Amino acid sequence: MQAAAVPEVLARLLQAADERARDEAWARFVDEYSRLLLYVTRRNTPDYDGAMDAYAFVLEKLREQDLHRLRGFAADGRGKFTTWLVVVSRRLCLDFYRHRYGRAPADATADVDDARAARRRLVDLTTAKVDAVLASPSSDDQDRDLRRAELERALESAMTGLPAPDRLLLTLRFHDGLSGAEIASLLHFASAFHVYRRLNQLLATLRERLARLGVRSPVP
Repeated sequence: MQAAAVPEVLARLLQAADERARDEAWARFVDEYSRLLLYVTRRNTPDYDGAMDAYAFVLEKLREQDLHRLRGFAADGRGKFTTWLVVVSRRLCLDFYRHRYGRAPADATADVDDARAARRRLVDLTTAKVDAVLASPSSDDQDRDLRRAELERALESAMTGLPAPDRLLLTLRFHDGLSGAEIASLLHFASAFHVYRRLNQLLATLRERLARLGVRSPVP
């Protein structure tokens, strides 16, 4: 896979000839990506003050060691830069929380529950008619639970191999519950319409993959 193009604002930062030019380029970089970084820190830190501290921590880590992390993307980046930046920022938020509190966030269990709920919503969208089987009076609770677990495992397998930007898009929509307009702003889609069009394409792809894995809607 060919390395992703480096955004102009990042290229200018990495190519700055002196300290003054670098400070100016850094200010432009922060202005360009602060919205995305603040979104990540607020989602991964339980209170406002902590989120602001985490935001400052992320910026510090991105700039340290002569922009070492950012140069890593420029050298061998794959996928969109915003996707890479979200992943790196989330990891840094976890590092920040562990550094401050010495443990994982208190709402880690809630995050796991949210992830499970997100998988359920995707199952519902990609296997809508199969849900009729799950709700059938002839199926007991244990059978329905087993069937649901099988569907979630199949969905996880179907999502394997999706490009990172597509997985992030699904996460923002179904895990974080963002609107099409919010996702368009964060991931630089032309409009919310383009977000929903891509989501529909992804859901169709997942249905095809599930069918190949043997998950098919029952004949009415």
